[in-house]
Amino acid sequence: MTASATDWPTPAEAEALDAYSRTVVSVAERLTPSVAALRVMRRTRGGQVPAGAGTPDGFLLTSAHVVGASTNRGRATFNDGREERFEVLGRDPLSDLAVLRTTDGLSPAELGDAEELRVGQLVVAIGNPHGLGGSVTAGVVSHLGRSLPARSRRAGRIIDNVIQTDAALNPGSSGGALADSRGRVVGINTAVAGVGLGLAVPINDSTQRVIGALMADGRVRRAYLGIAGGPRPLPPQARTTEGTTSCIEVVEVVSGSPADRAGIRPEDLILAVNGTPTGRVEDLQRLMVAELIGSPVTVRILRAGRPLELELVPAELE
Repeated sequence: MTASATDWPTPAEAEALDAYSRTVVSVAERLTPSVAALRVMRRTRGGQVPAGAGTPDGFLLTSAHVVGASTNRGRATFNDGREERFEVLGRDPLSDLAVLRTTDGLSPAELGDAEELRVGQLVVAIGNPHGLGGSVTAGVVSHLGRSLPARSRRAGRIIDNVIQTDAALNPGSSGGALADSRGRVVGINTAVAGVGLGLAVPINDSTQRVIGALMADGRVRRAYLGIAGGPRPLPPQARTTEGTTSCIEVVEVVSGSPADRAGIRPEDLILAVNGTPTGRVEDLQRLMVAELIGSPVTVRILRAGRPLELELVPAELE
């Protein structure tokens, strides 16, 4: 088989390809020692799945669904063949994050900030798809700001600002690291939504707080109102006075919940909590922090076209 001169990359193209390769190689060499394959010890079966980045203090970050609800221990195998026992310090299904603890002296990985990512930016995924340890794939950030539903046994929530990438992810990639071109972990791979469509939980201020809470307390405390609802446009006649165009329509109120005791009803439109507009369910979720538990808050609603302000005291989400 022969090739014409036009089949060969130009010097500029070759230089760009070399630069791309050097970047991926650099990230892989920097981060692969920090990524472990987890052998999760469950009552029913065991399997190999990837973990995220390690720290010198012996912490590992992975996906909550990787370790499951009943797993408390297992083994972590690193790329150099070293194997260490780990215990689950804490898991948070509503952010799909879990923190594990193993021996000190892990090769540390630097956490980045997903808020700095841009669509089209190079990212590198490292994990153990199908049990193939230390696998490296590269791609770009395909989209930012995706939403992903998550559930615990008793509650549901939306994970915000999920990263979409075309870096090849496969079953077993969950819990692995998604890194930027400087080798900083900007996401934890969480789902394979299709060919060329992978999703990762972002590393940002919000998830950093989740990680800190799991390391310190083994759990994440969240406030709870006791409603189910969805976004809807605000009626035109209320848009001028309220200064917003969207709100949350209450579909269901849990009996005996803080919302029920405060007098919130189905079909009420929630406009704001403590003066902060709630145009989307995600806006309300962000406000449900531990500091609100047991503290009175003012909820502004629209009921049958009439604005009302109700006071309620959020409980802790169990």
